[in-house]
Amino acid sequence: MKVPRPWSARAWLDTAHVMVGLPLAMLLGALTLALAVAPPLLVRAVPRFTGVQRSRFEAFLGSRIPPVRSPANLRATATWRQICYHLLSPWVSLVGVFLVALAWGGAVVGLLAFLPPKLQPPPLEFEFDLRDGKVVFVYMLVGLSLALLAPLLARGMAVLDLSVARALLGPSRSELGQRIETLTESRAGVIDAADAERRRIERDLHDGAQQRLVSLAMNLGLARATLTDLPDPAREAIEQAHEEAKQALKELRDFVRGLHPAVLNDQGLDAALSGVAARAPFPVKLRVDIERRTTPTIEAVAFFIVSEALTNIAKHAAATKAEVSVRRERDRLHLLVWDDGCGGARMDGGTGLRGLAQRVDSVDGALRLSSPLGGPTTIEVELPCE
Repeated sequence: MKVPRPWSARAWLDTAHVMVGLPLAMLLGALTLALAVAPPLLVRAVPRFTGVQRSRFEAFLGSRIPPVRSPANLRATATWRQICYHLLSPWVSLVGVFLVALAWGGAVVGLLAFLPPKLQPPPLEFEFDLRDGKVVFVYMLVGLSLALLAPLLARGMAVLDLSVARALLGPSRSELGQRIETLTESRAGVIDAADAERRRIERDLHDGAQQRLVSLAMNLGLARATLTDLPDPAREAIEQAHEEAKQALKELRDFVRGLHPAVLNDQGLDAALSGVAARAPFPVKLRVDIERRTTPTIEAVAFFIVSEALTNIAKHAAATKAEVSVRRERDRLHLLVWDDGCGGARMDGGTGLRGLAQRVDSVDGALRLSSPLGGPTTIEVELPCE
């Protein structure tokens, strides 16, 4: 825990949090006890009391306590936890105010001992004479010590209050676990839906625009081969249109292949990666050992990881060869991409490797990179099969 300085804003905010907490906690605690005779009113009032306390923590400490999403009734555990906090909070605040006020008060009294003798109050019989230099020195030493201790006490009591509030006002571990499970399922559903949408777009482009471009290129090629007696400008226009149609068809095929290759759905990861390795501008040794196929989403992630890794190698590594290994061990799919390039790859060095990491993270996988200067570079990926 970082100790704030006595003159820092953090020290004053912690102190204000503790001081404001006592009257507020006493008021809310008293109302909680008073409403205990009317349980329906208590059930409706407790969430509002909790909202007031959450606002205090956010205003002074900058800490947000997540709300509880369970129903508000006397049978709900969250309701009783909130009631316990409002009954316990006055005692925690009372201890905090006593310690913090004592520290700050003693600091003020001690540090004011340096005032001139004329401004010092006359000593009482049971008091030390503040006009004595030694007594003033002791007072100032004690005051300085308390001034340094007061922010620590304020910080400690604020942290204690926040810990109790998070335990009683925030979601319980079981609620957090359910929420995490729900979010995980929702993310998996989004990923599956996105992959299904990519497959649909690939089918539509393959059956629609791509077939039309194939027909257009064939017709232009036929016209180019048969209409030889046309004027030169017309023949040049047909030839140019034919070349443009073939180039557009090639670009569309590359786009469709990058979107979601049809061979991945039809023949699996082995055949899809074989096509990627064959198109690489350097020799790629491919080994695929998968006894049974995994889910379409994991297959798509694995395909794009290998494809993007080989693309990065071709662009940046100056490699002469590469190796790709894919194997399945129980519920994990292991990928390994190796090249003999110049090395020096870093996760923060460009968008390529960050894109790989994002794809891996999207399905709760793990990625490890080894790329010393001078090479070789090894990318290891583990993906869940289910």
